[in-house]
Amino acid sequence: MELTITGKNLEINDTLRNYVEKKIGRLDRYLPTIIDGRVELTVDEGARAAEDRQIAQVTLRTKKVILRAEEVSADIFASIDAVFEKMQRQADRYKGKRWSKRAEGAEVIEDLPLEITEEELAEERPSVARVKRFRMAPMDEEEAIEQMELLGHDFYVFFNVNENQINVLYRRRKGEYGLIQPELA
Repeated sequence: MELTITGKNLEINDTLRNYVEKKIGRLDRYLPTIIDGRVELTVDEGARAAEDRQIAQVTLRTKKVILRAEEVSADIFASIDAVFEKMQRQADRYKGKRWSKRAEGAEVIEDLPLEITEEELAEERPSVARVKRFRMAPMDEEEAIEQMELLGHDFYVFFNVNENQINVLYRRRKGEYGLIQPELA
């Protein structure tokens, strides 16, 4: 796995770099299909509380999925440990979904009980609880921000006339806006 480590308002010394490489590098054991990883370590000097100043954010990219986690604490090493544990859980969950889908096609599965009711089967698999359809008027980012503010939502799906595709606009933690522009893999 190729790992890129960057720091914002923080100098990445050898001790910190080695610690991150050792911790995050262990995720390669759990998910060997990782192509590359990005670790962003930030010190937010504008945070009100001291325990919200050290931020560790990890993004791992595989062929089919991107895993991302962020943790905040008073110590950068504690943030790295916490984000590692979160990424480990995400990797286990992703890996479990992949293996369960493979097992569905198998003819013999010995660990399952002989009879499974439909209710038990429904409890095991997540399902779509609601489908919502709506008409979409083409607009640019500024119009989408206005619409999102009018609705009072934290995100807004719209057809971006500048990009000629569907985008998602969302509100970030610091009050800024983010824009998601999907690309086919």
